[in-house]
Amino acid sequence: MEKEMNCIKKYFAEMIGTMVLVLFGCGVAVYTGASVVATSLAFGLSIVAMSFCIGNVSGAHLNPAVSFALLLAKRMTFKDFIGYFAAQMIGAVEACLVLMLFFGRNHNYGANQIQEAITGHYNLGGALVVGLVAEIILTCVFVLAVLGVTSKTENKGFIGIVIGLSLTLVHLLGIGLTGTSVNPARSLMPAFFAGGEALREVWIFIVGPMVGAAIAALIYCCLDNTKKHELSEDYR
Repeated sequence: MEKEMNCIKKYFAEMIGTMVLVLFGCGVAVYTGASVVATSLAFGLSIVAMSFCIGNVSGAHLNPAVSFALLLAKRMTFKDFIGYFAAQMIGAVEACLVLMLFFGRNHNYGANQIQEAITGHYNLGGALVVGLVAEIILTCVFVLAVLGVTSKTENKGFIGIVIGLSLTLVHLLGIGLTGTSVNPARSLMPAFFAGGEALREVWIFIVGPMVGAAIAALIYCCLDNTKKHELSEDYR
């Protein structure tokens, strides 16, 4: 019974954390017209805040790509991955409902789309491919940072700061390219609520992050000579 209650707590924490991430990240993007600095900081600071709030409960993944990488690195079970994935999606839906309340129905809710920096140089097919590659690279860098900083207990005090800054970093470049996803939950639900072009392109922001996460897990496992993860169960 205690084990089941711990699982429920982890999934609930992931739901709340993802809701906060999507609400503040996408909310600032809507409010500021996707200001690069403001939006980057909103996503990064949301991760910092939630890592310190719920990191000791669920690890504060807040992202199916992060959970997928940890699954591939054998640092979480498949059962927990499914639970985390469902909780993250529910949290993203809740965030979009709040954004609809705040801004009404005539907004894109911060949905990702390929930006003019790419579309201005390629035809439609080429732009989609370049956008996909951008998401793979951005996610790989971000998830690799997550895997690295969470691999040792001595990093525990500043895990949230490193991950938050890493997310801010990839946003600073990615916003001008794809709006920056690196997180299927953050992209799928805003696209579903926005519809139109955002929904037609959303596959890029699901496939790209998951592929990028898999590559990051592969790189991490190749570089991890110890094959022993020192991190406590709270952060796995």
